[in-house]
Amino acid sequence: MTAHAPAGLFISFEGVDGAGKTTQVERLRDYFAQQGRRVVVTREPGGTGLGVRLRQMLLHGGDIAPRTEALLFAADRAQHVAEVIVPALDRGDIVITDRYLDSSLAYQAGGRELTVDDVRGLSMWATGGLLPQRTYLLDVDPQVSHRRLTHGEDRMESAGYDFQRRTREEFLNLARADAGRFLVVDASAGIETVWDTIRTDADALLGGVAASASAGISDDAQQTGECRP
Repeated sequence: MTAHAPAGLFISFEGVDGAGKTTQVERLRDYFAQQGRRVVVTREPGGTGLGVRLRQMLLHGGDIAPRTEALLFAADRAQHVAEVIVPALDRGDIVITDRYLDSSLAYQAGGRELTVDDVRGLSMWATGGLLPQRTYLLDVDPQVSHRRLTHGEDRMESAGYDFQRRTREEFLNLARADAGRFLVVDASAGIETVWDTIRTDADALLGGVAASASAGISDDAQQTGECRP
């Protein structure tokens, strides 16, 4: 986590379309809720009122120039962070987002072939440098994921195999470059196998959050004690 260091837990799910993110987002939400945790599930694009309008433009709006597309995604993300993600994290909630800035890096820098540095700089500016503590990358060959799609294709999904292949490769490059944040999960495995991997890691994440909270309470108590006359 950079820049903000909030009290909650921030998790993102990434992958090409049809990788199975939505199913695993819902399972993780339910798993945390069963443990009595407050959970906010959101998505990009479209996690706010403004985002819904931008989502319609981005996914169903016809031809959009690559730079325009990158700027629209950044606008959606800036509003999403300010209106939804940061307030929830400040409350101590768990935030799970279906896509975040890594999607821009993979789709715009990989698929659309913009420069990684330009897209990263724009995304980090839009988010104030806020990164998830964990990013689950559900990795699958685009030929497999495309067969899983059960709805009409949007602009991204209809961009073709080469676009999706480049996007997948860029996701994997991102994961290699930030191995401490990413967990790459083989999404060609069965739903239960994927879920077992995510659940095991999520338990460890919760344990880390609890330990950090306990350490913070201990530090506060020591500081309070030192200030007493």
